Amino acid sequence: MLSAGDGNNAILSPETPKPHFRVENVNVWVKKKPEGWQQRRRRIARGELNGSTERHVIQNMTFDVRRQEVLAIIGPSGCGKSTLLRCFNRMNDGDNWRFEGSIKMNDFDIYDPQLDVVELRTRVGWVHQKPNPFPKSIFENVAYGPRIHGLFRSNAELKEIVVDNLRRAGLYDEVSNRMDDLATGLSGGQQQRLCIARALAVSPEVILMDEPCSSLDPIATAKIEELIDELRPNFTIIIVTHNIAQAGRIADRAAFLCKVDPENSEKPAKNESVPGTLVELSDADVMVTNPEHPLTRGFVTGRFG
Repeated sequence: MLSAGDGNNAILSPETPKPHFRVENVNVWVKKKPEGWQQRRRRIARGELNGSTERHVIQNMTFDVRRQEVLAIIGPSGCGKSTLLRCFNRMNDGDNWRFEGSIKMNDFDIYDPQLDVVELRTRVGWVHQKPNPFPKSIFENVAYGPRIHGLFRSNAELKEIVVDNLRRAGLYDEVSNRMDDLATGLSGGQQQRLCIARALAVSPEVILMDEPCSSLDPIATAKIEELIDELRPNFTIIIVTHNIAQAGRIADRAAFLCKVDPENSEKPAKNESVPGTLVELSDADVMVTNPEHPLTRGFVTGRFG
């Protein structure tokens, strides 16, 4: 853990000025799976005689994330949206991934080898695409983080943490009389709000959401969107979404990612090996109604994607 007197503890300073994140020249590669005969034949047909062992996923990403904003990341499938999101709490760490560039949180490089990754992931929470409650009670799901990080001094304080975060997630009134029930018995929308309460329980600065509404019905989706709006004043939220209208409703700004044709920057790439890149970053309402780049216009109007 980083000590209070350690200079590396700059990542924890709430007074650090904006931006919350500074992303500079980020590139990510992933190791390819073993090549099958059909893939090999297609590669040779493209004139690529020697197959690479890595796939370039995202290329030369440079942008800032402002403090206490909701930033939506949109774009076609396979353009690197989730890969980029995972970079913010180093979920891409491992032998299969290679990272180049810099991501600074509160002006401290989160890829510094001296950084405690566990502490980073406490400060930068994660909500999965599909609800993933632990096979424990509703109470223990929210209490899990405070327990393993020692964030309470008494059982009464732990109960207060659980109740407060269930309230913040808009779930307490629905589960107050069954806190000992298994969380897996909740509806999909309730499970997702429980997962958000679980992320909030360790007091993060940032919440990353990877298509949190993709498996939910419209009513549950509306509740998640209302919750994001309520959390906005206290957290920086970065959300990946395929729903362009949702990005316009909930986000302050939107970033459009796409695989761009190397020979024509106004067309999407047909070659799947082309990495995704940041095409446009602007206010969300402008992005979904009057985008500047032709590729963005093509995506939001449904011409591709």
